[in-house]
Amino acid sequence: MREERDTIAAIATALGEGGIGIVRISGPEALRIADSILDRPVSEAAGYTVHYRHVKEQSLILDEVLVTVFRAPHSFTAEDSVEINCHGGLYLLQAVLNAVLSAGARMAEPGEFSKRAFLNGRMDLSQAEAVMDLIQAKNSHALRAAVNQLDGRLSEKIHLLRTGILDELAWIEAALDDPENYDLTGYPHKLEERIHGFIQSLEELLRTADNGKLRREGIPTVILGLPNAGKSSLMNLLTREESAIVTEIAGTTRDILTEQVRLGELTLVLSDTAGIRESEDRIEQIGVARAKQAAAAAALILLVLDASKPLCEEERALLSYAAAQHTIVLLNKADLSQQISKEEIQNCGAATVLSFSARRGDGLEALERAVTALFFGGEFDNQSEELAINARHKEALTEAKESLHNVEASIAAGMPEDFFSIDLAAAYRALGTVTGDSVEDDVVNRIFEKFCTGK
Repeated sequence: MREERDTIAAIATALGEGGIGIVRISGPEALRIADSILDRPVSEAAGYTVHYRHVKEQSLILDEVLVTVFRAPHSFTAEDSVEINCHGGLYLLQAVLNAVLSAGARMAEPGEFSKRAFLNGRMDLSQAEAVMDLIQAKNSHALRAAVNQLDGRLSEKIHLLRTGILDELAWIEAALDDPENYDLTGYPHKLEERIHGFIQSLEELLRTADNGKLRREGIPTVILGLPNAGKSSLMNLLTREESAIVTEIAGTTRDILTEQVRLGELTLVLSDTAGIRESEDRIEQIGVARAKQAAAAAALILLVLDASKPLCEEERALLSYAAAQHTIVLLNKADLSQQISKEEIQNCGAATVLSFSARRGDGLEALERAVTALFFGGEFDNQSEELAINARHKEALTEAKESLHNVEASIAAGMPEDFFSIDLAAAYRALGTVTGDSVEDDVVNRIFEKFCTGK
């Protein structure tokens, strides 16, 4: 599927000052272009070799560099490629890139290096998407999922499913073309068992979709509680800055404040909300309504109770309200005399109750363990070996599953075998869109447009 294209170039490292920065060149003219801006050529060098050179612009030396040569097809793009390792100043990198562009390269579009790797058969589409997931990983869970997908774990599962479906398609077509040598007696029952297995495999993958979103984007988390329970103090503790105003005046927080925070190896999309209470203040009423809306949409509620005071009826109501969702109750102000016990809260139906002090930071490790157990252990984890499909994969797998259910319906209705082929072929094509075996060009372009330039 290799195509001859323009030679492209871009800065492949993060923009800003650093120890080194890399200008990447890829395409049929990569070695010639590199020769034209270096004091000594590298075009005769073997692949996977590194060379000390100077980058020059006419008679002016721009930088002393290390040049890495990759020869097709043994490179990331499966094309001839050169990486110029420069000193990491932004102005300097741009000057070297300008010299490369002046020598005949074209500025790479976002994701164009990875797109070429896909088009040249270096990786399939799901692996190419994993490259960006790897770059954007915000925690170890997202990192492991991206590495596994890049390593081809998802591709292997899709390949097995497509191979199985293709075997059934081939058998049906052969039997219809040569009924004397292929007997379809009892075949619908055998096919039904096979379809059931395919659907089970798809459901296992589909169960990773929501988990995958949490891994990549963070867990939508809402801090809930009465006024002055310590919600804003918890927000400031987790963000490690004074994000929320903390005073002794009840009702200070009126609107929702959202930050992305790290909790150990976890990422939370954390929202501090207005204290839940009855109020005549119209603005505070709006804040309370928004707090309840945010809590209803959250994946996790951190319910903060002031443990230095006896449990009140409003807090009991909050415990009942939050019980239907994934909730961790924090008995805050553990540094003061305790008026609420864990057993009392557990008797109200709360499963996870932690002693906590937002002022001193006591209980952070226990909170991390509790969130990890809830979302990446037990009911949420152990799914497809840390795989985490994205929204595009979910759509394709759902389409394949529906097509296989149609096959089951045709079998139940006693339809002729050629009806099975229609929906089996539809499932086969849908699965092919995950790996890029049967995907439209505009979909491919849309995927790589989301990549960063230089990758």
